[in-house]
Amino acid sequence: MSSGGPSNPSPYTPPPASQQPPAPQGYPQQQPPAPGYQQQPAPQGYPQQYGAQQYAQSNYAPPAFGQRPAYASVLAQPTPYSPPAPVAPSPAQGLPALPTRRRVSGVALGILFGFLGLLLLGLIAYFGLFLGPIASVIGLILALVPLAIVFLVVRMIDRWEPEPKTLVFFAIAWGAVAAVGLTLLVDLGLAFLMGQRGEVASAVIQAPIVEELWKGVGVFIIFLIARRSFDGPVDGVVYGALVGAGFAFTENIQYFAISLIEGGGGQLTVTFILRAIMSPFAHAMFTSLTGLAIGLAARKHASAGAALGFGLLGMLGAMFLHGLWNGSSFANFFLLYFVLQVPLFVGFIFGIVALRREEARLTKARLGDYAAAGWFTPEEVVMLATPAGRRTGLQWAAQLRGDRRPLMRDFIKDATTLAAVRQRAITGRDPMASSDEQALLVRTRAARAALLAY
Repeated sequence: MSSGGPSNPSPYTPPPASQQPPAPQGYPQQQPPAPGYQQQPAPQGYPQQYGAQQYAQSNYAPPAFGQRPAYASVLAQPTPYSPPAPVAPSPAQGLPALPTRRRVSGVALGILFGFLGLLLLGLIAYFGLFLGPIASVIGLILALVPLAIVFLVVRMIDRWEPEPKTLVFFAIAWGAVAAVGLTLLVDLGLAFLMGQRGEVASAVIQAPIVEELWKGVGVFIIFLIARRSFDGPVDGVVYGALVGAGFAFTENIQYFAISLIEGGGGQLTVTFILRAIMSPFAHAMFTSLTGLAIGLAARKHASAGAALGFGLLGMLGAMFLHGLWNGSSFANFFLLYFVLQVPLFVGFIFGIVALRREEARLTKARLGDYAAAGWFTPEEVVMLATPAGRRTGLQWAAQLRGDRRPLMRDFIKDATTLAAVRQRAITGRDPMASSDEQALLVRTRAARAALLAY
């Protein structure tokens, strides 16, 4: 999510409280916040530890309704950002749905899933013919273990602003089917044209180049067909790691099956420990570098060509790490594992934590735009945009009549999406941002009203 603003901002004049959209029919009515935060306490029943004391100590005095907010210093914009006033949507019978994706994205996904289906049939035939059905099924069952480990960790990374389930599934499917199938085709073609190469050259040079190329293609395809869901580096890391996890899943089926056929249960156990227990994140970590680079381009509102250039740079890093990892199997594997690979993985984790913190900071700043216009209280911004605030909010919602944690989760999810929509509106790269904004403002207000109903 970029932080660049328009060159000629117009004053941000949100509607007065009386003109803000009413809660949808069927939801409890809740009065909108009154002008002036110094006269407005936190909503009745809200926990009091959401940061009100911090706001009081900072002497924060938001402007009156209808005036331009002095919020530019928080937004880190080249020029003060003044978004247009949100237009009050008409009353709805129920919660409005967000505008649908552009149709081309659905068509493109349909074509891509059809392509994946054809490649899947070829892979099934390949495993059945060369490895046998029994060994292949055993390998598949064991390969689910590292896939589950990586998936759970990636979903924890993605928990702040979850990616669409369709794209999550596509990322895994591309890695597991397309990247593996296309790599096999390239390997067969090179063997036919150039003959068999040495084991070291194949593992350290050919495999990293070919595999990371096709995995990176999958991440770039997601960027092209889902620009509205590819906001920044965290999204890139998530998609890259999922593609890598899918690739490792299918590759592990092959390795486990071959180990069982050639060495029985003993060799299979050793292979399982090395690949599933000691290095389940290898492929995910490699390809996440490609995704990180494309995500950085997405945050800068880069064109497809610029994103491709960023992705190629990230892919070079992925190829280098991949080759280094494969080369360790021809040297002292355990020495290089603890001296090189473990520190790299620890650094990767710290990098993810830093990216998550930046994403939370940007969410808080964007929701601050709406707080300055009266859509949220300062306490709500702290609750919605900080990990500690979210935990406290969920604990408070659990104590309400009927356990209203699902409502609080919806409130948090829609508010986070609203912040991402505002960021896309700032960059001007999403023509549907205005429609999304109106729907999300209605949804967040309705969720607040339902939470506070007794």
